Parts: sequence; structure tokens; C-alpha cells
Amino acid sequence: MMRHKEEKEAKKEVFRKYLESGGVLDALTKVLVALYEQNDKPSSALEFIQQKLGGPSASEYENLQAEMSDLQIKYNQLLAAHQEICKELEEVKHSQDIVQSSSKETIDGEAPK
Repeated sequence: MMRHKEEKEAKKEVFRKYLESGGVLDALTKVLVALYEQNDKPSSALEFIQQKLGGPSASEYENLQAEMSDLQIKYNQLLAAHQEICKELEEVKHSQDIVQSSSKETIDGEAPK
């Protein structure tokens, strides 16, 4: 029983050192101190923390999602137009090849009688 508790404590210590070496503990401490020092506490502590850590607010996130959705629709439209133009270009090239090969036959060979 005691061995299990020691292993658990050792894992916690390794994790704490990991967070400390990555600057996570320092960053979280600074954010929590900033929240503590706010005279007028924000309505959403979580959103305050997210913003202080560099993340977008909920409304910014929604705007980015909407923009991404609009851009995806435009991308799909442009891709479809591009594919259609490529198809038309291939058809034009193919018809030119047919015209060139038939005119070459009449120049190189005898004219049809």
C-alpha cells in the first residue's frame, strides 16, 4: 500500500517539474494574479484566462469559425470552376490535335481523291 502512494507522489513530482520547466506554472500564476488583482471581476473567469494566455474570446472564435466557413465555400466554388476550365481546356487541346493530325495527313500524303 505504501509503495503505491510513493509511486503516485513520484509521478506528481515529475509532472510538476515538467510543468515548471515548460513555463506553464509561471504563466498560470501570472494569469491568476492578474485575475485576482482585477477590481471588477470579469463575468467569465475562464474567458479572461483564455484571453490572457493568448486565445481568442468566444465572440472572436465564432467570427473566425464563420470566416472559415465562408472561405471554405469560396474555395469549393473556385475549385469546381478550376476543374471545369481544365476539362474545357483538355477538350480544346484534343480537338486541336485532331485538326492538326488530319491537316498533316493531307499535306504529307496524297490528297484524298
